Amino acid sequence: MSVYAIAVFQRSSLGVAGLAAAAHFHAGPAALSLFTILQLSVYALMQVPVGLLADRVGPRRMLATGLMLMAVGQLGVALSDQLAGGIAARVLVGAGDAMSFVSLLRLISAWFPAHRCALMTQLTSLAGMVGNLASVLPMSALLHAYGWTPTFLANAGVAAVMLLPVVLLLRDRPGGRRTAGPIHTASVRRQLAESWAQPGTRLGTWTHMCTQFSSCVFGLLWGFPFLIKGEGLHTATAGVLLTVLVLAGAALAQVFGVVSSRWPTVRHRLALGVVVTTMFSWTIVLLWSPHVPLPVLVVHIIVLSAGGPASMLGFEHAREANPPQRAGTASGLVNIGGFSASVVAMLLIGLALQVFGGLGATAYTIAFALQFLLFAVGLRQMVRYGRLVAAVKGRAPQRTLRAIPVGHRR
Repeated sequence: MSVYAIAVFQRSSLGVAGLAAAAHFHAGPAALSLFTILQLSVYALMQVPVGLLADRVGPRRMLATGLMLMAVGQLGVALSDQLAGGIAARVLVGAGDAMSFVSLLRLISAWFPAHRCALMTQLTSLAGMVGNLASVLPMSALLHAYGWTPTFLANAGVAAVMLLPVVLLLRDRPGGRRTAGPIHTASVRRQLAESWAQPGTRLGTWTHMCTQFSSCVFGLLWGFPFLIKGEGLHTATAGVLLTVLVLAGAALAQVFGVVSSRWPTVRHRLALGVVVTTMFSWTIVLLWSPHVPLPVLVVHIIVLSAGGPASMLGFEHAREANPPQRAGTASGLVNIGGFSASVVAMLLIGLALQVFGGLGATAYTIAFALQFLLFAVGLRQMVRYGRLVAAVKGRAPQRTLRAIPVGHRR
């Protein structure tokens, strides 16, 4: 969990450094969005390979490799003053970050009984929020006090220091038995096909996508500029609001973890409720912008904070639908959902700000309104696969996935 906290810290380190990065690399909104877009694109593309490798060679090796990549990547960010070099370095950070979460879920499935996995997954989310919290006010203070290079050198050092305990202390499973095995193309294809064929895996993917992307986009890149340039808040106030985003998410993670463990049948409805509430909250804020009262913004931030804990429910759908030997692969497929949607949303917002930048605060309203395209697609698929999962479990007279012709599966 400490490794995952560090990974989220590295991932989120540009959240409050967005304006500083624009000045350091002389980049506009569209170019600035490339940092996080490419980083998250690499993260998303690597989820399936990482899941397969976590199942085959074990999570300890994956976590150690991820820490090395993040340290090298942040070192590159610290020392580069060219846009291309900075982007390439952030891609390395994304590659290292990609190896953390799925590997940790693989460890949970190996070390804990099934009835405790939901709570442990939410505690994992809490660990990530600790890393996210460290990337808000402390990062802002470091940048203000020491500047760009020392701040990101410190980030690289944090990842490098964690490498030693991972190598010396971590074990893939009780007893320390090796999980490594031969990797064959045919077995990889079969494992992927069998995981994706489960309606629970697909429901998990769309749940992760629709619940996570809005809070991810807000926290990782565009929330800080929106609050400062769109709403005219002071930098310190914006930093406090992003801190509220993390703290509220941490509190809700515990609530969601207990509810998901004790009443697993409500997971799907809980996730749907989070999506609908988030859409409603964005509607109010965007209609009120650019002079949204601070209390309304606080409520909106709290609503957004539920997206992270709700996205963890997607992994529970996939875990229930797959045997333990496919845990990493199924988790990787689910994790693609939220981060792919985040990449698309960041790109759309960045392009909209580039095109409508002359409109001032109104540009942020137009840009953030584009999120509703993703909400519409994701919500439809959540409802669809929720019915299929209910049918498989015998709770509703709907068709199972087996009854759908292969050519019509989506």
